[in-house]
Amino acid sequence: MADLILVRHGETEWSRSGRHTGRTDVPLTERGRDQARRLAPALRQLRVAAAFASPLQRAQETAELIGLTGVRTDPDLQEWDYGGYEGVTTARILRERPHWFLFTDGVVPGPADRPGESPEQVGARADRMLAKVEAEAAGAGAEEVVVLVSHGHFLRVLTARRLGLPASSGALFQLGTGTLCRLGTEHGRPVIAEWNVRPPA
Repeated sequence: MADLILVRHGETEWSRSGRHTGRTDVPLTERGRDQARRLAPALRQLRVAAAFASPLQRAQETAELIGLTGVRTDPDLQEWDYGGYEGVTTARILRERPHWFLFTDGVVPGPADRPGESPEQVGARADRMLAKVEAEAAGAGAEEVVVLVSHGHFLRVLTARRLGLPASSGALFQLGTGTLCRLGTEHGRPVIAEWNVRPPA
């Protein structure tokens, strides 16, 4: 199977301030745009068989700035639906729920347009995306890659699922804005080849 390149979008005002940013369609900051541009040289060195991006503008703009073409938008790449925690910081949540942890406890329900997702629901969405990637990668050459441009918590869950771990194990993989990761194989088994790579300023 072709290697999988994961790109987390650049910084937004909400990511900078620590607010949970699920389905709210916030744009990149100027720093976020610069983070994306600095990833472009690394992407130019790759032979891209297929590229997919979340429909949210922070991912779409990142995909454009890193130089991807023919990008397919896929709603399964959207960030975790944080429900009632949308726009809320972890610090504020912990004041009300001192032992709360997203990857095991999930979120409280929100309005009808963002009811919230459990870790298992995000994991199921990641599995669907991985099945699409596998179908795409089946016809790719040995040196080609598939690129996904998405969001921090979702990509962490997707990585856990690619490695055969439960969705909650996404907690193990710290992922900054404007970073690149590579998931490959070794002896036929999925591995992390590169993680949370930030290009030099």
